Amino acid sequence: MVISAHAYPWDVLGDKAFVERVQASEVDSVTLAASYHTTRAATPNHPSRRVVDVPYAALYRPVRDLPWGRLAPLSFGEGDSFGEACGVLADAGIKVNAWIVLAHNTRLGLLNPDVTVVNCYGERYPYALCPSWAEVRDHCTLLAAEAARDVPIASVSLESCGQMGVTHLGCHDKTYFTPYEARLLSICCCAACGVSASLVRSLLESGDPPPADLLEPRVKATDLLRRQVLSALPSGVAVTLHASADPWATGPSPGLTPTARSDVDEILLPCWAADASILPGAHAYVSILPPFSADHVARLIAEGAGGLALYHLGLARSPSSAFAELARMWRSSRVAL
Repeated sequence: MVISAHAYPWDVLGDKAFVERVQASEVDSVTLAASYHTTRAATPNHPSRRVVDVPYAALYRPVRDLPWGRLAPLSFGEGDSFGEACGVLADAGIKVNAWIVLAHNTRLGLLNPDVTVVNCYGERYPYALCPSWAEVRDHCTLLAAEAARDVPIASVSLESCGQMGVTHLGCHDKTYFTPYEARLLSICCCAACGVSASLVRSLLESGDPPPADLLEPRVKATDLLRRQVLSALPSGVAVTLHASADPWATGPSPGLTPTARSDVDEILLPCWAADASILPGAHAYVSILPPFSADHVARLIAEGAGGLALYHLGLARSPSSAFAELARMWRSSRVAL
């Protein structure tokens, strides 16, 4: 899906004009949330609401009675909002990518702190389920399978398919860390990762660069999680992986491991910052919200972006013209090549 636009089920349902806006935006597909973390979303284009508040990480499908164990998700609202929204889009001939958030779940982390990321001071990050635990990988695998089950999707977009870290935008976050501090405070020292907390603390005190082998447990867990999730997805669907070119990165777009690119169809890199760069061939994840600049997208295209993922149709005012401008820019660049 070369040009996709992100959206949520509540953007689609109850708004008869949504399909028309998608068609006018000239994008190739809609990347629709099937599971997502806690959020409060504005809906400026919807005819009957302006804000949707989801106070917990949710699967936007009915949660069936399956062997979830203690890491059982909750659904949001009644019915099958993701499945219904998929149907609306598919009936209009619009391709859908299932947007699945995996290891980012504050509710489950608060209920089960022993499987969350813990830093070198013993402080846990409840929003961050640690994929070094087999129980977490099993949860994410079943979550992905249920999100993609029996719906008309063309592809899947996997977010937080790896470890979250110290940075967590939300909940009136009042933290500030230097990039060096954030890197070290994002190293998980839980029992499953087996990293020495005292070693990481000594690095924080000395300011010495962390040795590369500190990444080994994270890389191993990330690879195990990704491959297990991929094995549970429907056959024939393409897979896009949210990732970062920085191997130390944590969060919704964790650092690429050496084998990640060969395991999936596309890599999606966050390029929201004005100075962001792109790996040739990777897709660029950009926001069209202020202070958006078309020049920023033009630069990413010139640097070799293989596609665009635009955030997002429900939140942007007058999205059709803004998205269409970028779609035409992209297609003009392809003709020039």
